[in-house]
Amino acid sequence: MKAHDGMYIDGAWRPAAGSDLIEVVNPAVGKVIAQVPAGTEEDVDAAVRAARAALPGWAATAPAERAALIGALRDALVARTGELTETITAELGSPLGFSKAVHVGAPIAVASSYAELASSYAFEERVGNSTVLLEPIGVVAAITPWNYPLHQVVAKVAPALAAGCTLVLKPAEDTPLTAQLFAEAVHEVGIPAGVFNLVTGTGPVAGQALAAHEGVDLVSFTGSTAVGRQIGATAGAAVKRVALELGGKSANVILPGADLVKAVAAGVGHVMNNSGQSCNALTRMLVHRDHYEEAVSLAAAAVADYPTGDPREAGVRIGPVVNAKQHERVRGFIAKGLEEGARLVAGGPDAPLEQGYFVAPTVFADVTPDMTIAQEEIFGPVLSILRYEDEEEALRIANGTVYGLGGAVWAADDETAVAFARRMDTGQVDINGGRFNVLAPFGGYKQSGVGRELGAHGLAEYLQTKSLQF
Repeated sequence: MKAHDGMYIDGAWRPAAGSDLIEVVNPAVGKVIAQVPAGTEEDVDAAVRAARAALPGWAATAPAERAALIGALRDALVARTGELTETITAELGSPLGFSKAVHVGAPIAVASSYAELASSYAFEERVGNSTVLLEPIGVVAAITPWNYPLHQVVAKVAPALAAGCTLVLKPAEDTPLTAQLFAEAVHEVGIPAGVFNLVTGTGPVAGQALAAHEGVDLVSFTGSTAVGRQIGATAGAAVKRVALELGGKSANVILPGADLVKAVAAGVGHVMNNSGQSCNALTRMLVHRDHYEEAVSLAAAAVADYPTGDPREAGVRIGPVVNAKQHERVRGFIAKGLEEGARLVAGGPDAPLEQGYFVAPTVFADVTPDMTIAQEEIFGPVLSILRYEDEEEALRIANGTVYGLGGAVWAADDETAVAFARRMDTGQVDINGGRFNVLAPFGGYKQSGVGRELGAHGLAEYLQTKSLQF
């Protein structure tokens, strides 16, 4: 597997300041496939300085020119679809079909959206006797997770470029090879030196140095709520802007009158895709008592449609989780569910394969709102099905966690579903199977984060406001 042995800083691949390395492991076999440098504070400083030096020129570049380069970057990603698909499958463990359609397809769509927005966005408006200017926030620290290694990079880099910001990317340790391919694409299309910089490294070293650097104006982080708190505290102490897209425990509410078969099948798929490693996964299915046992049976049967195995094999829909630590963590949550009295109807804590970090697709019934598996983000292919008596109880359960990222409502008609969704404390709700929209704002309420990504709302995160009075 191809890997660079340096950092992409100021338009070139440069040797790392230190000698430490990060091993990239294929989670399907548990073997090292590459090594990348573990960045130091010195590497971060060089990258931030390059971004700071490039900022005046890039901020002054016409929006149409920035848009053209983002469009070229999109085209470069399209041309690299095969290589990106193979790399994501190798370092994340995502099945090839899902890697191509979602892990590569979605970020290409996001890049397209910002190529259009960059040229059409109103960076200046007239308000009474004032002209309001929307200007780039400055140098951005983009710290991205491993679960969607290309999508999360593009969801930060594309709007930052569109806004006229320069940036330093620190990708997750588990999936740095995808980020290196992205840097190659950036270089290939001629984005000016210093506008985009890449430093691979660990969170406690490179990530912390980047978040704390005095030359950074905005920290955009996607990851766990625990780490988000630390980054928010670091950024707050320096009075710099922060955008946080954090954890979730999303509720899938099936109201009486909904198409139960369709709702359950879609809900199971939402949890099983990407081996359950999605921050907005609909991991809590809420079903009225009159339809509860039918829903449980449907869910148990639906899991059979998600065979586990080598992600390179045809027909496999669930690959491994990303690493050994996550493997043990997810299986520990399954054991906790059994310990607390939930009824296991599919899967369980035993690994389905001897090799690799595989977790059996698992469904729990008789889950109560206070159980650990109903409150904490598991980040694995684990579904909890909860019973409710009436809509008010369903709402209390849906809103009864510290998170508020995603959600879904199924009902006999959209009007009924929307009425319920309006009362949910969450940032995004799918109505009767609504599809993901790259133009709609994505982000959470409560401890699921601060700020929004995607579309015009995502672009606004990278802008600051100046008003001129006449």
